[in-house]
Amino acid sequence: MRTERVQTASQLPPSYPDRAAWGTAPKLRAWQQEAFDLYFQHEPRDFLAVATPGAGKTTYALRIASELLHRGVIRAITIVTPTEHLKRQWADAAGRVGIGIDPEFKNGQGATSRDYTGVAVTYAQVAMHPALHRARTEARRTLVIFDEIHHAGDAKSWGDGIREAFEPAVRRLSLTGTPFRSDDNPIPFVGYVEDAEGALRSVSDYSYGYGPALADGVVRPVIFLAYAGEMKWRTRAGDEITATLGTPLTKDQLGQAWRAALDPKGDWIRQVIQAADRRLTEVRQSMPDAGGLVISTDHETARAYAKHIRAVSGESATVVLSDDPGASKKIKAFAASQDRWLVAVRMVSEGVDIPRLAVGIYATSISTPLFFAQAVGRFVRARRRGETASVFLPSVPLLMSFAAEMEAERDHVLNRRRPEDGLDDDLLEQAQQERKQPDALGEELPFQTLEASATFDRVLFDGGEFGTSAQPGSPEEEDFLGLPGLLEPDQVATLLRKRQSDQQAARRRQPKDEPEQLAPHEQIHELRKELNGLVGAWNHRTGQPHGVIHAELRRSCGGPPIAQASADQIRERIGLIRKWAAQRT
Repeated sequence: MRTERVQTASQLPPSYPDRAAWGTAPKLRAWQQEAFDLYFQHEPRDFLAVATPGAGKTTYALRIASELLHRGVIRAITIVTPTEHLKRQWADAAGRVGIGIDPEFKNGQGATSRDYTGVAVTYAQVAMHPALHRARTEARRTLVIFDEIHHAGDAKSWGDGIREAFEPAVRRLSLTGTPFRSDDNPIPFVGYVEDAEGALRSVSDYSYGYGPALADGVVRPVIFLAYAGEMKWRTRAGDEITATLGTPLTKDQLGQAWRAALDPKGDWIRQVIQAADRRLTEVRQSMPDAGGLVISTDHETARAYAKHIRAVSGESATVVLSDDPGASKKIKAFAASQDRWLVAVRMVSEGVDIPRLAVGIYATSISTPLFFAQAVGRFVRARRRGETASVFLPSVPLLMSFAAEMEAERDHVLNRRRPEDGLDDDLLEQAQQERKQPDALGEELPFQTLEASATFDRVLFDGGEFGTSAQPGSPEEEDFLGLPGLLEPDQVATLLRKRQSDQQAARRRQPKDEPEQLAPHEQIHELRKELNGLVGAWNHRTGQPHGVIHAELRRSCGGPPIAQASADQIRERIGLIRKWAAQRT
């Protein structure tokens, strides 16, 4: 979000130990108290708080609500959420601090019990009958809490319905962890200002990003483990095609290789599940209840992944499907258990609170920054300092770029020019669409997976890349799967650099009959990895964002973005950043 009207908490400790508790809830974290104080300095009718997933937006919002009730400013609360499950999650959290919220309220009933201070509803529910919700809002002085407010722009009818229903509210508190959208649907009750290019950019009243939250120990550092591999498939025309995931491919080749990797009939996903389960075992040495989550695209694939997990771990996985009426109960039961694995379709991509999730597999072909950020957000909530999160994913350029830009903060921009690099979001509802039934092999399937094998590609952390290509089960892969589960962010970076250095030294010591000749794509792959590692190191020294560093290198050296740069162009940028480092020493 823009920095206008924005406060940050990057210099504050993660909590104020001398603050009095409220209700039966834990004490507020530093950012929550700072945002709370800012809110009551101005007493605004509308307030937008942007906080990274896992930072504790629910606790903050309920503290605001409790105070407004205590002061007599409001008499009722309406909480608007994206999903049915989140209604119940909010009601549970509110109940723990003495606020009764009805999560079962239906449009047809019109009113709720006197035992409740308010209701929890979904955006879709409000859009179906905005006049009803407007009447309820007008009847009593109401605070409306919008959970993940960007959903209010999912469709024009939703935005219009939200405005009609809640325009009379005396207070509106909007929350989001991922405020950006790709469309031009304005988000209701969010302010926009014109930027230098004439586009309208959203403005938050308080912002707390992943970087400050990581420094405060509020969220976990995320280690991304990328897996490449060789894929082979047969097209509808009968042609057999082989491609290597993690090497330069055409858009069609990449899409088909990615799909082949995720095919439960191939070895790639089985090998990645096996690696992730080994990582989970390591993490559970220091986090005994640590859980893993596989994010799948459709129902049938999710069930097939669960079978792989049973074969690998010897334990059954909990499977949560979006049309399962018992999904919320399954999620709640998993959160309270010590079971190893959860496999889900969409249900836990956003907002769902399972703090013990520490290992994930991004086993979906959804490639929007919004969905990726929401998915990774399921693993970052920290319960104590030193906990780490590990996310396994295919070695796909878009996903690699998202992982490298974890700390980037983005705004919702209206009337902007579309980028030419293909990195723009789809609509969220498109990103989260699933196929109710998997494509059947035959006429409707554009190809049939023949083979799919995995190779360990690299580790990404804080914009840097570490590790060398290795086979599953090799000592090189085990170096990274066996990282301790409790590490501070600087310890993660130090240990990753050491592991990579040790591996490179070991390879140099190996006798060779003749110098190894790398293929052109392998040379470019290694050069990109080296440059990204140097950019990550420069970020730590200067605090400059990774994107700014890459942009300055490109401006100084010329040439296209790194994804299209030649080997010589990348070498030139490597030389320049090494020169910067030498001059600063």
